[in-house]
Amino acid sequence: QVQLVESGGGLVQAGGSLRLSCAASGSIFGFNVLGWYRQAPGKQREMVATVPSGGGTNYADSVKGRFTISRDNTKNTVLLQMNSLKPEDTAVYYCYYVSRGRTYWGQGTQVTVSS
Repeated sequence: QVQLVESGGGLVQAGGSLRLSCAASGSIFGFNVLGWYRQAPGKQREMVATVPSGGGTNYADSVKGRFTISRDNTKNTVLLQMNSLKPEDTAVYYCYYVSRGRTYWGQGTQVTVSS
């Protein structure tokens, strides 16, 4: 099993920045994907960014150019640098891990962007 622990959420004004961090513990091996999803009140959970273990990154169109995802495989961590934040970025952000048909979620961290 894999445990995901998130940190870095908070309140920020529009145009500001936040950095989210997720530390994964447990059995991390083989091909896997780490990333971030978010869910705003009354909306469906959506993918924000992912980074596969094999390389590359994927971003939702709404965050391209503003968010940067990275991972440190030696530490089993994934970071999400969020710049130029907008009120519509307000949501609970969830760390995400999938490997070999199993999906794991962090507890979620609140990001609130004021206008």
